[in-house]
Amino acid sequence: MSETTMINHAANHGELIASDRVEGTAVYNRQGEKLGKISNFMVDKMSGQVRYAVLSFGGFLGIGNDHYPLPWSMLNYDTEQGGYVVDLDSKVLEQAPHYMADQRPDYDEGYGRNVYQYYGLIYPW
Repeated sequence: MSETTMINHAANHGELIASDRVEGTAVYNRQGEKLGKISNFMVDKMSGQVRYAVLSFGGFLGIGNDHYPLPWSMLNYDTEQGGYVVDLDSKVLEQAPHYMADQRPDYDEGYGRNVYQYYGLIYPW
């Protein structure tokens, strides 16, 4: 196997995935309804741990999408759907903490607690 083949093989299999492959991945609810896609994710600078996947949701043809931070622990990858699955109804998501792309919050402790509390999770930091 050539070095290029080994690199491509490693990039497409296993438990790790490149960040540019996560961005754009579809997110579905348990009923199979597509909620949106991952626009980016937020990584702790010190630990390297992913804290949030930011879901792009709403709008029309990609215009006017709001961004919804989801605690990373809420997402489960489903190989059959080729996307992430969250246990959320779209109506619950519509009321969740969100922002427009040009109004990104600071993601400070207060904001994080608010996001986690909305989803019924304990803020772990």
